[in-house]
Amino acid sequence: MLRRSGLSLSQYFLRRKNCAGFSWYFNKTKMSRLVQARRLEGIDKNVWVEFVKLAATYPSVNLGQGFPDFPPPDFVKEAFMKAVGGGDIMLHQYTRAFGHPALVTILARFFGKLLGQELDPLTNVLVTVGAYEALFCCFQALVDEGDEVIIIEPFFDCYEPMVKMAGGTSVFIQLRPKAAEAGKLMSSGDWQLDPAELASRFTKRTKAIVLNSPNNPLGKVFTREEMELIADLCVKHDVLCFSDEVYEWIVYDGKEHIRIASLPGMWDRTITIGSAGKTFSATGWKVGWTLGPDRLLKHLRTVHQNSVYHCPTAVQEALAQAFQREFDSYGKPDSYFVQLAQELQQKRDWLVRSLVAGGMKPIVPEGTYFLMADFSEFKSEVPDVPDSDEPYDSRFIKWMIINKGLVAIPVSAFYSSPHKRNFDHLIRFCFAKAEATLKAAEDILQQWSLEKTGQ
Repeated sequence: MLRRSGLSLSQYFLRRKNCAGFSWYFNKTKMSRLVQARRLEGIDKNVWVEFVKLAATYPSVNLGQGFPDFPPPDFVKEAFMKAVGGGDIMLHQYTRAFGHPALVTILARFFGKLLGQELDPLTNVLVTVGAYEALFCCFQALVDEGDEVIIIEPFFDCYEPMVKMAGGTSVFIQLRPKAAEAGKLMSSGDWQLDPAELASRFTKRTKAIVLNSPNNPLGKVFTREEMELIADLCVKHDVLCFSDEVYEWIVYDGKEHIRIASLPGMWDRTITIGSAGKTFSATGWKVGWTLGPDRLLKHLRTVHQNSVYHCPTAVQEALAQAFQREFDSYGKPDSYFVQLAQELQQKRDWLVRSLVAGGMKPIVPEGTYFLMADFSEFKSEVPDVPDSDEPYDSRFIKWMIINKGLVAIPVSAFYSSPHKRNFDHLIRFCFAKAEATLKAAEDILQQWSLEKTGQ
């Protein structure tokens, strides 16, 4: 009929749209009921989406998002090229859903040694799509409606929405800064938990505590004494621990990364989370893992098999070879883990000097890619808007990106809503960047300082 009349389909419906009958039908077919699930309410905004878009829109030096702009080590790249270009055609097909056999085998050997446990690669290791999926599986598998989850502030921003999506309730406890020694910069180690306050957060409804050491965004490396305090409370109250250890190899100044699952009574109640992206400077590979007892991991496997199901085979094969290399050179000068920490400590010190010279007050991190800095001296540049719903640090960074070409992330994004305003004088920088990037940031800060002093 349409062909005989010479009308296209769009022309046909355009004419029909003007008819009362069609309009009535069209309005009746529009959905009016709530579409999204209730568990998504209030978590639609994401700091990374917003600031990554800004960084891409304006010419800028990006010290915001936490990824290196330098390549992974040669042996890692070569392992990947061998995996995709070699003669084993099965590396292009599905592998075992819960982890490629070669990868889970070396992960079990490597971390079994570090944890003092005999790990079964098939039951004590689960490979995931990055640490992000590992965290999601923890909350979905082990947190139920009405459960409380303790989160230490500042915290990586996905913890709170993941708790909410699982039906749980987040309970917050702050790391509280103490004054630095006279003439010294504040260290991330100056931020500590109050033991009595922490103990008060554990109730009959507490299901888990999320521990992130080294901590993003602060860079704090929890001491053995702090770990033992948390472990004792977990054992006393029969609480799980989700231990986010993605920066485990990135520790500075001779500090020691303590694995809480290695402490007495903690293996049976801890899920340890790791990241190949942070371990081998290849964040785009998106491979992570969880380690823990089978009684816990079997529930994570259920979530994994009914969501992601499978991780890329060739990448897992390459990482298996990379881990084997590091296993053989563990603790030696040629270990990439040793060299990476040394290299990043130098980059940390460079950015600290640049920020101090530029007029900011950095908090010197003990680990991770990141440092937080107090920008209070620059508040005159961007007047505050007391009635604004947007935290001041967020508006300041937007101004800084547009006017100075320097990208950071607001620290208020790493705090719960009641506490955001208390920390909106701080911003987070990433120093896991190439020398050219750090030099460009240094130049911006130097010029900014000269403008500020009128020189």
